[in-house]
Amino acid sequence: MWKLSPLCFLLLCAYVSAQGSGNRSSPWQTLSGNQPLVIARGGFSGILPDSSLNAYGFAVQTGLPDTLVWCDLQLTKDGVGICFPDIKLDNASNIDVVYPKGRKTYLVNGVSTQGWFSVDFTLKDLEPVNIIQRIFSRSPNYDSSQNLILTVDEVVTNIKPPGLWLSVPHDAFFTQHNQSMRNFVVSASRRFAISYISSPEIGFLRNIASRFRTTKLVFQFLGPDQVEPTTNQTYGSLLTNLTLVKTFAAGILVPKTYIIPVDSSLYLQQAKSLVNDAHAAGLEVFGYNFVNDATLPYNYSYDPVAEYLSFIDNGKFSVDGVLSDFPMTASATIDCYAHMSKNDSVKANVLVISNEGASGDYPGCTDKAYEKAVSDGADILDCPVQITNDGIPFCLGSINLRDRTTVSQSDFINRATDNPELGIEKGIFAYNLTWSEIKTLQPAIYNPYTKYQLFRNPKFKNAGNFMQLSDFLTVANTSAVSGVIISIENAAYLAANQGLGVTDVVLDTLSKAGINKKVMIRSSDSAVLSKFKSSSNYELVYLVDEDVGDILNSTISEIKKFASSVVLSKESVYPTDKLFTTHPTTIVQKLQSFNLSVYVHLFQNEYVSQPWDFFSDPYTEINSHVNGYFINGVITDFPATAAKYKSESVSKRVEVSVVLAYSSNCPIFSYWHTGNRCLGYEDVPPYMLTAPPGGLLTIMDKQSLPPAEAPNPTLTDESVIEPPLPPVRAPTNDSGTTAPGPVSHGQPTLVGSAILSGISVCLAALVLC
Repeated sequence: MWKLSPLCFLLLCAYVSAQGSGNRSSPWQTLSGNQPLVIARGGFSGILPDSSLNAYGFAVQTGLPDTLVWCDLQLTKDGVGICFPDIKLDNASNIDVVYPKGRKTYLVNGVSTQGWFSVDFTLKDLEPVNIIQRIFSRSPNYDSSQNLILTVDEVVTNIKPPGLWLSVPHDAFFTQHNQSMRNFVVSASRRFAISYISSPEIGFLRNIASRFRTTKLVFQFLGPDQVEPTTNQTYGSLLTNLTLVKTFAAGILVPKTYIIPVDSSLYLQQAKSLVNDAHAAGLEVFGYNFVNDATLPYNYSYDPVAEYLSFIDNGKFSVDGVLSDFPMTASATIDCYAHMSKNDSVKANVLVISNEGASGDYPGCTDKAYEKAVSDGADILDCPVQITNDGIPFCLGSINLRDRTTVSQSDFINRATDNPELGIEKGIFAYNLTWSEIKTLQPAIYNPYTKYQLFRNPKFKNAGNFMQLSDFLTVANTSAVSGVIISIENAAYLAANQGLGVTDVVLDTLSKAGINKKVMIRSSDSAVLSKFKSSSNYELVYLVDEDVGDILNSTISEIKKFASSVVLSKESVYPTDKLFTTHPTTIVQKLQSFNLSVYVHLFQNEYVSQPWDFFSDPYTEINSHVNGYFINGVITDFPATAAKYKSESVSKRVEVSVVLAYSSNCPIFSYWHTGNRCLGYEDVPPYMLTAPPGGLLTIMDKQSLPPAEAPNPTLTDESVIEPPLPPVRAPTNDSGTTAPGPVSHGQPTLVGSAILSGISVCLAALVLC
């Protein structure tokens, strides 16, 4: 008998019934007035192999109570209906290995197509065939697990989904091979309930319309220039005749770009009137192609929740459902984040700390980045301080101007030099230029994931102006943020080698600014923090600048001498091997037991920045750190995402009772939840539980486990104790790293940006193993 035991860990051994939006009033603009449906395409196919038993089971366990499971219906040689995501079996299974001589060539929608087809195999033939991951950017680590091809009946019997959506994409093809989709769906409807049947073929829907009363028929639109086989009209032209569609269907299923178009530069265009027009015609509207792990339009800042909200909560219309590979994110969006008010009270005791402002949207440390961080709801604005040749402190994320400016395209390129002490080759350093020279440069947005062809807001890649520390403090002082964090690095080097006393300059600037906000000073150099401790009452934050696996109590005692807070990397909290989290840690708990606050960096929205365990969802990642390890703050390139998570939150102790259906050793436990509003329900919904460390490894076949990596080192006393800062000395010329004189021919000429302007819209390929 089939069991879902591999998924026990994903619900922390608990069955949690979600309290959906149905028990509270919400201004949904769907045709029915009910909340939109979540349709899980092939189950939770964003992580597990599409249409596998585990994918279906996980989707139902972690989604809204009314989540529908989507089955792409194919027919076997003996007329059995199977759920499989492609008409070519070799696109998502190992059938080519099992039957190496089974390849055939057939016409599919008039196109000659080679592959392995279900019409050539009986159900018994398919028993040894295993479903595998069909999208190369997703993890193949579950391909070796047993993922048998399922019949529709098996999905219904074993999963017992709240509702079933049958997709019939190729009725004409199966008819050519003497197989009847009509006979199958009519027969199946006598055995179990079918909520929706969709097809891109009008002839099929018309043929079955008289046989279905409670099942809703939905016409699926393909690309606007593709031809519908029954009418020989393009789908684009059929979209103008919704009255015709209403004669044989209750709804339409359209690519999301039919509703909100996207231009060639990957920016949103004005939304179409399609949803309202369809609703006026009495048709429900469902959108498809919703995934977390793709290059979203830049307007969404790589935030999948923001994309869903634009389709369900924009004040003008709401689609009636979304077809998603990540139904957990869609469920959380509908139940937790929709219909938020900017005036909602903030209840979570977690700080949102910007990283170079909203550096995911604008060049970091510019006025634009700081303005957006403030409007996005950041609690703490940050300024990583650099210092110019003439002693002016300013905000920039790197001492090397090549990382954050257009200096490489300026005449200052002749000032490039190596700096072995800082470990930088051919750098153009802030201390080599005066403030007036730096102001001639343009800022450049930092793109950390260009190797995956993921870029940030290219239209505004050079927007904004650099800011002196004094200007930054003025902005913070007059904004709604509760404080600032000033980061100081390389102070010892600058004092000893460049004659620049950055700590003294920062102290002087802060004193003159008269800032009325909380002030935090961050550094990985304990000597810097010790100097500030003797000169001020600021909160001192020690940056652990390496991934660590543990920390000695004696080391924590040393940190307490010069700091009251610690910044850890995400890897130190959730250790990973090949993008899978591996095991729980205690380092946060240890630090907090010594009354040290713990902030974690660096949170980013790009899906490649997150381990698989967080399902390509930045909210799941934040929630897992906040509620799994109770961290005190998140440091992020995208403050809007963290603030949205925080603004709907409550603090509540949750007692979780165990249903021992799958395992006999799952304990009863209780813990504090400080997350979004869904956690305020009497029963916490499953799409808001934290991801347990190492969870995804437990459902992986042993031969597919990533090779174990060496554990992160333990932080010791020697790692945190630094010698006192050296006195500021006049610079010397013996190292080749001092500032050369200005170029003799005047101001530099700007010749454009170093950032590539050609943006690829194809899916980024992840390096998985």
